[in-house]
Amino acid sequence: MLCTLVLLVAVAAVRLSARSGLPTLLIYLGIGMALGQDGLGIGFSDAELTQVLGYAALIVILAEGGFSTRWKHIRPAVPPAVVLATLGVAVSVGVTAAAAHWLLGLDWQLALVMGAVVSSTDAAAVFSVLRKVPLPRRLSGTLEAESGFNDAPVVLLVVAFASAGAMDRSAESWLVLPAQILLQLVVGLVIGLVIGRLGAYVLRQVALPASGLYPIAVLGLTVLAYAIAALTYGSGFLAVYIAALVLGNAGLPHGPATRGFADAMAWVAQIGLFVLLGLLVNPGELLEDFWPAVVIGLALTLVARPLSVVLSLLPFRRPWREHLLMSWAGLRGAVPIVLATIPMVSGVEGSDRVFNIVFVLVVVFTLVQGPTLPWLARRLRLGDSDQARDVDIECAPLDRLHGHLLSVSVPGRSRLHGVEIAELRLPAGAAVTLVVREGSSFVPQPTTALRRGDELLVVTTDRVREATERRLHAVSRGGKLAGWLRRGGSSGLSRTVETEQLGGGWSPLRSPAD
Repeated sequence: MLCTLVLLVAVAAVRLSARSGLPTLLIYLGIGMALGQDGLGIGFSDAELTQVLGYAALIVILAEGGFSTRWKHIRPAVPPAVVLATLGVAVSVGVTAAAAHWLLGLDWQLALVMGAVVSSTDAAAVFSVLRKVPLPRRLSGTLEAESGFNDAPVVLLVVAFASAGAMDRSAESWLVLPAQILLQLVVGLVIGLVIGRLGAYVLRQVALPASGLYPIAVLGLTVLAYAIAALTYGSGFLAVYIAALVLGNAGLPHGPATRGFADAMAWVAQIGLFVLLGLLVNPGELLEDFWPAVVIGLALTLVARPLSVVLSLLPFRRPWREHLLMSWAGLRGAVPIVLATIPMVSGVEGSDRVFNIVFVLVVVFTLVQGPTLPWLARRLRLGDSDQARDVDIECAPLDRLHGHLLSVSVPGRSRLHGVEIAELRLPAGAAVTLVVREGSSFVPQPTTALRRGDELLVVTTDRVREATERRLHAVSRGGKLAGWLRRGGSSGLSRTVETEQLGGGWSPLRSPAD
């Protein structure tokens, strides 16, 4: 009964979080602390069980992140994300460990453990926040891919630093460590690709008797990828994310239902994980480590993260505004707290203090970074408020036609205001099917003029989806005449639209953001 009540309260807390702007993970941690020894008196101190259940929850959370990520959106962002997840992690670990050693007086083993634990951005936190912040795809894709990739090397580093006698290793063994990490990442990558492709092929060939079996089969394949990678000395977390990414972009039957199921399972995993972590912590000990956590958090947020972003993105020549936003968007969540249980299970002296510092750091800096990220994106003019968003529904015709249902808002300063539906001149295969205005909806006519605050439902086939989005972006920025004139001369609109539909050559409909 108590578990059911906790689950219902946690679900209701999502609504409170949406209204107050308070991150949900803090509410769930608070529920766990309220149930603990200093609250209702439930005693729980099993770090090993927390670690096992935490790993299981992270598998589900990473799988949901892979399912919901569109490969064509993150493909250009994979190279910088890989560098951030490797070189960036190494820089963060080094800088944070040095701060922990010189500012807090921790010995080098604990300092390295601390640096490794907090160097990973949290997939659940990043996915949940980014879906509320309309960033350009290149930027959001880099952040999402980084959070999916960097768990794997960080777990390997934490285990290496927390292992018994880690500081007694020879210089040769430390030089071998990067090669071992690289090997595990490669093995995890290969296994994730194989399981994803093989699973997609089998699911296309085998007609399951019920649609509800497809989500279960897909989620089971991601767990299988983790298990095989773990048994073959590979990175299980990387294998999970890659397998889910392949399966989520394979065009499998009942794709929206699968993503909905994965989303529900990820919510359950997050609720259970954060409540469990709240139970494990002793609130009475947190005050002693409040200021050390602030010191480490400042070193991580203001020095380590920005330095890792700048060094990692140097070859890609990203603008300074993106550097600044990505530095602030290195969100931490459940992953560092779960990883902080590894030295506790390994019996590292002083690991309890590391856990408390990490717990306070996550709470404090989530309160600071999460709510201010949308504001910073607006100040840096990196928001993309008129970007189309997917709306997942279960509809057999859309599945068969590889169609999409897009939700497009008309922001206050958008030049879509006053444009008639016919003047949008969407590509053949796309149509505005519904307009939501002031709380009511109606089917638009060709002469219906759009207004600020409207929300459009646009049906489009997969073939012309990108052209449709580019056209909507162009009209939003340039008005109804967007695309009428070519650069350096003029031409009829019918020809430019035809060029856009066929996907050939330069098109004036391509917006600057694309």
